[in-house]
Amino acid sequence: MALQLRSLVRANGILELTLHDDPIPEPQANEVVVRIEASPMNPSDLGLLFGAADMSTAKISGTPESPVVTAAIAERAMPSMAGRLDQSMPVGNEGAGVVVKAGSSPAAQALLGKTVAAIGGAMYSQYRALPVAQCLELPAGTTPAEGASCFVNPLTSLGMVETMRREGHTALVHTAAASNLGQMLNKICQKDGIDLVNIVRKPEQEALLRGLGAKYVCNASSPTFLEDLTQALVDTGATLAFDATGGGKLAGQILGCM
Repeated sequence: MALQLRSLVRANGILELTLHDDPIPEPQANEVVVRIEASPMNPSDLGLLFGAADMSTAKISGTPESPVVTAAIAERAMPSMAGRLDQSMPVGNEGAGVVVKAGSSPAAQALLGKTVAAIGGAMYSQYRALPVAQCLELPAGTTPAEGASCFVNPLTSLGMVETMRREGHTALVHTAAASNLGQMLNKICQKDGIDLVNIVRKPEQEALLRGLGAKYVCNASSPTFLEDLTQALVDTGATLAFDATGGGKLAGQILGCM
């Protein structure tokens, strides 16, 4: 048997987190079974895991072997949960581990015993059956913890660049730019010759990005932030911004400087 983390939003406004004990899956011909050893927590994972619950109200019950976490959801937030009411939903977009079972196809058999990164949902599980196409064999010596974030952040970074190109822009602005995703985006833009305006909040974050070769870094806590941002926008001609901070005055400041 294998444990899997589930999230349930009840119609009475209670979030419920539980561990389900499910049989270890058997792979189809072109599938492998991965023993998950590491899985990151992305913002999208948090959204599914906690929903609109107020986690300051969280309570733990059950037993040490089978704990249950509950939290209240405000009545005004319940309409946003309508699509998932009373459904026990597995959590976790991506992860990494060792292939312990493989289907009969040559592609599946080739991964047996290998350490792979994988994407496909329900990754907060001890074992997960996945199509071979959703697995990425990691280089020899790479640990599952090192390879667990191979999909969400890299694909998001690439998606930003492709969105810029498809919409006819020539440069980008990115907030929370010293994050793991932001560092990836910097490397992509440098390789592709794309000007990127990075917005950070701390001097050490600015130093980190400049150490990676970033040319345009604006510190939102600096008294000259708006002047610095305006000059960076003039220099780059950036007309597209991705705001990872999700609100506040920063988005308006960027638009104002544009």
